[in-house]
Amino acid sequence: MMGMDQDDVIVAPWTTIKYNIAGSSVTNAIQSRSSTSSSTSSAVNTISDLYPSSTVSLYPEKSSTQAANNPMLVRFTNVDEIQVLANSANEIPLAIRQITSLLRDRHRIRPGQPEDFVIRNMAELSSVMTSTTRMMTNLLLCVALISLVVGGVGIMNIMLVSVTERTHEIGLRMAVGAQSRDILTQFLVEAVVLCLLGGALGILLGHGGSLLVRYFLKWPVMTSPAAIIAAVVVSATVGIVFGYYPAWKASRLDPIEALRYE
Repeated sequence: MMGMDQDDVIVAPWTTIKYNIAGSSVTNAIQSRSSTSSSTSSAVNTISDLYPSSTVSLYPEKSSTQAANNPMLVRFTNVDEIQVLANSANEIPLAIRQITSLLRDRHRIRPGQPEDFVIRNMAELSSVMTSTTRMMTNLLLCVALISLVVGGVGIMNIMLVSVTERTHEIGLRMAVGAQSRDILTQFLVEAVVLCLLGGALGILLGHGGSLLVRYFLKWPVMTSPAAIIAAVVVSATVGIVFGYYPAWKASRLDPIEALRYE
C-alpha cells in the first residue's frame, strides 16, 4: 500500500541477523573495549608500571572456535518496529491492550506517564487510505461530470445550429410523409453518433497514453474492458440527454413554415 515490494523482504530470526550478518556479540564488544583501553594505557602510562591499568583476566579467554559456537547475547538497542499478527480481526483490540500493558511494564512506565512507543493498527491505516482514495475518486468524478456537461452543452449547440440550417430539409421530409417521431429519431441518432465518435477518440487517446507510459516509463499498465464499456455507455447517454431538445424542436416544426424558411 505504501509502495514497498513485499518480494524484496527477507524474514529471518533476529539472532541469525545479529550474529551472522551484523557480527555483534559480547566477545567482540569485550575485545574492542580491551584493545581501546590497552592502546590508551600504553599511550598514557609511560613513566611507571607500578599500577598498570590493564588487569589480568581471571578466566582463560575463549578460542575463536568457542566464541563462534557459543556467542553471548547482546541486548538490542535499535529495535524500530515489531509486527504482530492477531488470530482474527475481532481480537485486534484485545491484542493492542495486551501489547500496551506489556510494553509499559517492560519500559517501566508508571501509571499516568506518557508512553514512549506507538501502536498502529493496520486496519485503521487501511481505512484512512480507503477514505483518501474515495475522496480522490469523488473529486475526479466531479471533474469528469463538469467535462461531460460542458461537452453536452457543446453537442446541444451544434445540433440546434444543425436544426436551424436544415429547416427547409425538415419541412420537405414532413411534406412527403415523415412523422414527428421520424424527425426526432433522426436527430437523436445524429447526436448519439457524434458523441460516440468523441468517446471512441477519447478511448483511443487514453489507451495510446497508457501504451506510451509502459514504453517510456516501463510501468505495467492494463486497459480495463469495463472502463471502455462505461465510456461507450456514458457517451451514448450524453448524446441522448443533450440531443433530445434539438431533436424535439425539429420534430415540432410546422411543415408549411419550414418549407418557407430560407
